[in-house]
Amino acid sequence: MKSRKYELPEEAALFGFVLFKFVLSYILVNNVYELHRDEFLHLDQANHLAAGFTSVPPLTSLFSLVIKFLGNGVFWVKFFPALFGALTMVFAWLIVDKLNGRLYAKCLIAVAYICSAYIRLNILYQPNSFDVLAWTAMFYYLISYFENNKPDHLYYLAIWTALGFLNKYNVLFLILGLLPAILLTSKRDIFKNKHLYFAIAIALLIISPNIIWQIKHHFPVISHMKELAATQLVNVKRSDFFKEQLLFFINDVFILLAAFIGFTIYKPFRKHLWVVQTFIFTLVIFSYFKAKSYYALGLYPVVLAFGSVYLTEIMGKRYVFRSMLMLFIIGSFIYIVPIMMPVYTPEGIIANRKRYERVDALRWEDGKNHDLPQDYADMQGWKELAQIVDSAYSRINDKSAVVIRTDNYGQAGAINYYSKYKNINAVSYNADYLYWFKMDRPIKDLILIREADEEDPERKKEQPFFNKITRIGEIRTPYAREKGAAVFLLEGAKIDVNSRLKSEIEKEKHDH
Repeated sequence: MKSRKYELPEEAALFGFVLFKFVLSYILVNNVYELHRDEFLHLDQANHLAAGFTSVPPLTSLFSLVIKFLGNGVFWVKFFPALFGALTMVFAWLIVDKLNGRLYAKCLIAVAYICSAYIRLNILYQPNSFDVLAWTAMFYYLISYFENNKPDHLYYLAIWTALGFLNKYNVLFLILGLLPAILLTSKRDIFKNKHLYFAIAIALLIISPNIIWQIKHHFPVISHMKELAATQLVNVKRSDFFKEQLLFFINDVFILLAAFIGFTIYKPFRKHLWVVQTFIFTLVIFSYFKAKSYYALGLYPVVLAFGSVYLTEIMGKRYVFRSMLMLFIIGSFIYIVPIMMPVYTPEGIIANRKRYERVDALRWEDGKNHDLPQDYADMQGWKELAQIVDSAYSRINDKSAVVIRTDNYGQAGAINYYSKYKNINAVSYNADYLYWFKMDRPIKDLILIREADEEDPERKKEQPFFNKITRIGEIRTPYAREKGAAVFLLEGAKIDVNSRLKSEIEKEKHDH
């Protein structure tokens, strides 16, 4: 009598991977790290809802509003990028299913996704996680449409494209890559389908509030991109861009190679040549503009899906090879996870400095190496800053007549998030905070936060305008990017502070 063969239900396997993905997003972050400077800005946008912001489109602010309703706790801040990452993995799983991939191929894409740069991406509450999700969903619905020509897939495609646009304008680069890729294949017939244009109309309708906002505010996205190019992208090397693409997926390299080989010689993949062409065109466009390497991360889930299917076909029922591949991916991930994730304390990173230097993990946007990876340094010292500001704030009698002005959005957002005082409303001339000043009452006192190298000049500059200036303290957290930033309390204004601030704000807006 033959023994009955049992197979793990696919739904149970997928649920297990999703649950595991969530768990990793929490346990691979050392408790010594606080929220990231960018996360504070995005969370604060929930308090200033609008159709657009100078830094990002408006979708993130809606997620922040949900987080606020849920209590604004760190758990929920971490939950949403983990959720977007898990949904991306689900779409990659569905792409494998569209390609008639078997259970092993689906498990392989799940493992490949988890054991890659996405695990790092999905721990930060930034638009990047949803960006990758939107790109993967767009690929899924395009593949679905080309498979059966059902118009509903075009409408889903349009909705995800619109959501991607409202999340991050980065999706425009994918569209620029898709257009020539599709035009070069027989799939160009899509442009003859009237439903495509109805779908485009729906997408334009969805994004129209943000477009109108951009027009009314003289396209701040252009100024933001110019500033980004001048201060950050200028330090990006094209060679590093391509090198980092490989480093992101170093333990998935066999799957990526299998995908590109499959597109070349595997007959069932020939009808999907537009996918690899889109990958190439988009990478070239990113490289031309000297984009940051992680901007291209949305391209890889679909490629990994194709690679998983082709590798499964090659290996067949050779279970030894299947097991060895899984062990390689998981084993190499375990080896590199201390570099990819903030599991070490700052002291632990410094003790293993050479490991980080070998992969350029200590190089910041200024092009120089530092003690910690930049993201980790941006997750230090914020609670200390908020406590110092609270100490200054507690000394003020009329709290309705004070402005807390910081040097950058990270400082302002961290104070607003960690302060024990509700509605403390720290602001800055930086990013969206430039538009969030509240000066509906005469200002008598100022709390100023200044970088370490700006401390003395700023104090002398302000001395004639206030009766008393007190240095409250400074950030002393050893490896914080903001180390040395000082907090000053300026009491008893001798001038019309409101008029002065309004003049400075208008100048900053004009400059931007």
